[in-house]
Amino acid sequence: MAVLERVRSGVGAVIFARVAGPEGAHHRDRIHGRPGPRLAEPGTPIWRVHGDASMFVGGVRALLLQALHPAAMRAVSEHSGYRSDMLGRLARTSTFIATTTFGHVEDAEEAIAMVRRIHRYVKGSMPDGTPYRADDPHLLEWVHVAEIDSFLTAYQAYGVRPLTAQERDEYVAQTAEVARRLGVLDPPLTERDLKQRLEAFRPELRSTPEAREAVRYVLFRPPLGLAERLPYAVLVAAAVGLMPRWTRWPLRLPWLPVTERTVVRVLGTVATGTIRWAMTPPPRPEMTSQAAESDLSAREN
Repeated sequence: MAVLERVRSGVGAVIFARVAGPEGAHHRDRIHGRPGPRLAEPGTPIWRVHGDASMFVGGVRALLLQALHPAAMRAVSEHSGYRSDMLGRLARTSTFIATTTFGHVEDAEEAIAMVRRIHRYVKGSMPDGTPYRADDPHLLEWVHVAEIDSFLTAYQAYGVRPLTAQERDEYVAQTAEVARRLGVLDPPLTERDLKQRLEAFRPELRSTPEAREAVRYVLFRPPLGLAERLPYAVLVAAAVGLMPRWTRWPLRLPWLPVTERTVVRVLGTVATGTIRWAMTPPPRPEMTSQAAESDLSAREN
């Protein structure tokens, strides 16, 4: 058991370092350690979804889906620096989601305010001269619905305990709180509304050179060592397998329905299960003792 625990701890540390970055431990302690009110109550759907290993799949799907909006992708291409600092961008995004989900309300508000300040300076022009702005409410809505649809889809496929219909509506409504604070004027409040909003954006979506370049980076050029590339490839395959069929050709993604329903789903389940196991902290000694005493009492009775 000691050897297994060392393996679990080691794998978990590597995953955490990749996702959270060099300041991850500091952010984690503040996010989870500061007492006080949160934007959402612990144990609610948003805590379950955003705290689950399926977010690794959902995050990749969100990046791929968001790339289909030309203005959003142009902004990312010209301002994010993802080509040279992909892991840094991942760490900043994961820290923002963790802070606004699990962190103290004051920390969440500070994180949101910082993003809004950054958005004010992200602006430019499309190839035809049409201006874009990162703080455009319509563009913010696209980023939000693509992200939340991806997180929810991945959780329903790979989460530890899928949400009921009522819980899915609650999750969408909970995510709307941060969306409004970021500048989305009328975020969806139910799963049905979320799907309708996503569908309404389809006339605006198309393949662009920036989108195809971003997909190549996500799929084939992750800044990872050889030992990390195989599990990453499984997560990417799981994310691609959850992409809508109509997105495959524009993004040059494969569509293998039988393989995706069988082999990819099994491998994705194993990968997310392993991440969940590796990143779940061991029970505290006092909790283990209490569990043992409870079990002994039950046997005696």
